[in-house]
Amino acid sequence: MAQWTSAVGAPQLARLLRSQDPRDAQLAVGGRRVPAYRTLADGVRLLVLEGRIPVAARLPAERELAAAFGVSRTTVAAAYEALRAEGFLESRRGSGSWTAVPAGNPLPTRGLEPLPPEAAGSMIDLGCAALPAPEPWLTRAVQGAMADLPLYSHTHGDYPAGLPVLRQALADRYTARGIPTMPEQIMVTTGAMGAVAAICRLCTGPGERVAVDSPSYANILQLMRDAGARLVPVALGDKLAGWDIPAWRQVMRDAAPRMAYVVADFHNPTGTLATEDQRRRLVDAARSAGTLLVVDETMTELRLDEDADEPPRPVCAFDPAGSAVITVGSASKAFWAGMRIGWVRAAPDIIRSLVAARAYSDLGSPVLEQLAIASLLESGGWEKAIGIRREQARENRDAIVGALHRHLPDWEFSVPRGGLTLWARTGGLSGSRIAEAGERLGVRVPSGPRFGVDGAFEGFVRLPFTVNGAVADEAAVRLAGAARLVATGAPVEAELRHTFVA
Repeated sequence: MAQWTSAVGAPQLARLLRSQDPRDAQLAVGGRRVPAYRTLADGVRLLVLEGRIPVAARLPAERELAAAFGVSRTTVAAAYEALRAEGFLESRRGSGSWTAVPAGNPLPTRGLEPLPPEAAGSMIDLGCAALPAPEPWLTRAVQGAMADLPLYSHTHGDYPAGLPVLRQALADRYTARGIPTMPEQIMVTTGAMGAVAAICRLCTGPGERVAVDSPSYANILQLMRDAGARLVPVALGDKLAGWDIPAWRQVMRDAAPRMAYVVADFHNPTGTLATEDQRRRLVDAARSAGTLLVVDETMTELRLDEDADEPPRPVCAFDPAGSAVITVGSASKAFWAGMRIGWVRAAPDIIRSLVAARAYSDLGSPVLEQLAIASLLESGGWEKAIGIRREQARENRDAIVGALHRHLPDWEFSVPRGGLTLWARTGGLSGSRIAEAGERLGVRVPSGPRFGVDGAFEGFVRLPFTVNGAVADEAAVRLAGAARLVATGAPVEAELRHTFVA
């Protein structure tokens, strides 16, 4: 009986492998030429470790992959044998070969899961773009929520649309930003991920096309893949200058996506900010094509440069009828990731449909957390907490930028004026290989392909603004060590001596 649960075709696997490194596959490394079979085996292993090929996925036959990748069948056979010896491949006569992970290895993921707190002492975690809670405002918010809780404790506690007090507070906040909003246009969700998941369930089905920024937020991309969406990437503008509107118009015309997902404000992972004109034109293009535009505003509050120009209006400002734009917000990035409260702003009929469909998922969000966010918004504590968050992120950003300039001067990046992430080009080296080597040297960083579709952005990594001072400098030192490993092929033991002793 076959042990595989899915299959990867030869053309797809060859495309993923070619995306890993722009250099020649048999480039001389550390004074020696890397055998072609070893390059192929390493490439497949990286794809498995990053979750870009699922565990228990059937790989193509040796002859098929050899033809698609342009190597000999002997090379593929040797690579498969090396993968079997390392525990990344299992085979059975008559059933083929399928991917695996060695005993004791964690299952890979395409998303960006947080590092367990107990591992913090041995690993610098640059995987998750989240900061500690801004105190004393978290404590005050919870205390305010506890004071208000008796008003709700005598009820059943299920509020599928969200607590009325929070819906009103969020509607008032949009109105204050120049977007008249009623509470009936708000649904409270369990984080932004819960909001996007609810929208996907309502508005798309398996096999339907969804256009996305390229690159885009890794966890949302994986959520959509799991929902069966066919992702259509649309590259950001030249030098990450917001959106490429002609490209968006062409995709909407030719691919006719049912939905599009974009991040207009301090885009994750690049930090770019779409201009007001780009927002207007994208809404016009979506409305003309009949594409539903889902706009992620989770980074909107994190404007880090005080001397920056007046911020552009929200994307929904250019859709007064509410027919083309659904907005997603969250307290997780702006306030604290442990406060899993998000929301959707949309036309009342869409909100009613989302609320009705929620009966088959999570029923509603926790009451206490909703009361805490409502308390912050009503008391003015939200603005003060956001001020703390901006200061933290700004200091961390400047520390990381300085450390990169000192230790990795050949890496290229634009310094974002907001958000929590920096998108760095890794000097022609493989981001996946740097990420793997970095983890062995004690620094965890997500590689570029996690944020792309079909292997794009191999030459990038994402760096969040989550560390400061000596820790930021040490993170850059370890990343520089990982880059040297990738560039020279030196053994990890030698780099450990260089990084931690020299």
